[in-house]
Amino acid sequence: MNGILPLWKPRGMTSHDCVIRIRKLFKTKKVGHTGTLDPEVEGVLPICIGQATKIVPFLTDTKKKYLAEIMLGTATETEDSQGEIIEQMDVTEIPSKQNIKNVLQSFKGDIIQIPPMYSAVKVNGKKLYEYARANQPVERPKRMVTIYDIEHLPSDKENQPTIKMKVVCSKGTYIRTLCVDIGKKLGYPAHMSDLVRVSTGSISSEQTVGFQTIERAVKEERQENLLLPISNGLTHLEKLHVDLYTKQKVLVGQKLTKPTAVDQDRPFVVMHGDQVLAIYQIHPDNPKEIKPVRVFS
Repeated sequence: MNGILPLWKPRGMTSHDCVIRIRKLFKTKKVGHTGTLDPEVEGVLPICIGQATKIVPFLTDTKKKYLAEIMLGTATETEDSQGEIIEQMDVTEIPSKQNIKNVLQSFKGDIIQIPPMYSAVKVNGKKLYEYARANQPVERPKRMVTIYDIEHLPSDKENQPTIKMKVVCSKGTYIRTLCVDIGKKLGYPAHMSDLVRVSTGSISSEQTVGFQTIERAVKEERQENLLLPISNGLTHLEKLHVDLYTKQKVLVGQKLTKPTAVDQDRPFVVMHGDQVLAIYQIHPDNPKEIKPVRVFS
C-alpha cells in the first residue's frame, strides 16, 4: 500500500502520536509525517505510507498555509496559550485595521527569526526545549524564512485584543514567533492564541480525512481508497517525461545523460505517462549527467 494519507490532525495529539496510530491501523511500519504540528494545533498533516515515505523530505519542503490568531497584551514563555504568562500590558486601544495591515505587510518576504526556547530546534545535539526545561541558557540560532503572503482577516472577536490572519510561508517558519514579533511592532506583548494549518503544498483541508473516517474505512477494508497518489506530493517539482526504454534504466537507478530539458539544480520528478518513477538531480561531480535521489519500485 503506497500513497499519501491527507490526515486532519486533531488537537491534543502530537504528530508522532498520529504516525503511531496510522501504523497500527494500516499494519505497516513504513509511515512518516511531513512537518510537525504542535499538540494544541489542528490541521493538514500529510502522512506518507509505503513507497511514499521516500518523498517525506520533498513534501516537507513545500509552502504551508495557516490561519492564526494573535492575542495582544499577554506574552508567554512558550509564545502560545499553553505557557506561563511572563508579561502583561493593558490594551487600552485596539490597533486600527490599517495599522494592522501595514504591520503585517512589513513581514512579507524573507525575514530573520529566532526560534522559541520551547521548540525542537537542536543546538549542540540538544533540543531547545531541553535547555528551557533545565533552565540552561543557550544562544538560539537565527534562521531565514520566507513569508509569501500575509493577510488580516475579519474576526468575530472585534472588541477583543485579538488579530486573525492568514499566512503562507516556507518550511521552518515559527508562527508563534511571528505572532510575538507582530505584537512587538504594534507596541504590545503578544502570543499565538490559536493556529490551524489549512494546507501543505498542494494538499488542502478540503482533501483531508479524520481518524473516525480512517477507522471506518479500515473496518470496511477500503483504507487504500483514502490515499492520494505519490505525485500529489510532488506538484512543486519540475517533471521529466521519459520513454519506455529509459524507464527501465530509471527503475534500476542508472545515471543518465542530462537531457536539454533539465537546466536547474533542484531535484525533479522522472515520469513515464502518469507513473512516478523516480526523483533525479544533476550529478554534483558531472554536470553532463543526472543521478537518482529516490527510485520508486
